[in-house]
Amino acid sequence: MHAVLEHVTENGVVAILRGVDPSILVPLGQALVDAGVGAIEITLNSEGALQGITALKEAIGKKLPIGAGTVMTGEDAHAAIKAGATFVLTPHLAQETLAVCCQAKIPAVIGVMTPSEAVRAYELGCEMVKIFPAASIGANYFRELRGPLPQIATMAVGGVNKDNAVEFIKAGARAVGAGGQLVDFAAAARGDWEAVKRKANEIVVAVYAAKNKSY
Repeated sequence: MHAVLEHVTENGVVAILRGVDPSILVPLGQALVDAGVGAIEITLNSEGALQGITALKEAIGKKLPIGAGTVMTGEDAHAAIKAGATFVLTPHLAQETLAVCCQAKIPAVIGVMTPSEAVRAYELGCEMVKIFPAASIGANYFRELRGPLPQIATMAVGGVNKDNAVEFIKAGARAVGAGGQLVDFAAAARGDWEAVKRKANEIVVAVYAAKNKSY
């Protein structure tokens, strides 16, 4: 598995930043580092997303991977990689995006829902799929999917919180991704970085416990 995905798997928590004020991205990113998250994803449908990826990569990129989310096309993937993204995530089975990432040797976490989509993404070179929307399907789906398809690593995204994050990990998800349930955006907007760290750390601690690790 690609080193970036190994890091994501080891930690198990990806913070999803969508629509964040670009002026607070760097201090927010540092607060999330301090909280112990394993990676940060900036969605491309956010204002100044590419510049934000570059800024976070320069500021904290040596501490954790900075990814680009909601990467819908191959053109988007090229732009994200050029901006400095070290991994890419999609909400759907984006074959063109995956092809660009494979050529650039950048891992892509491709969004799928069905076993057929998961297998197709894997066959095309995807090492980890994003089951989305995870909360709508439930943790047991991950357990059942792992039976016939143990070779396909999964990330749970969509409706993840500190309670069901544990269930997803126990059911076989290698990582979880969360936005508002992990990031206190209101606290970030007022510069209360301690509150941001406390909220994010709740899921980090829960996931570490589910992975039978201490934090």
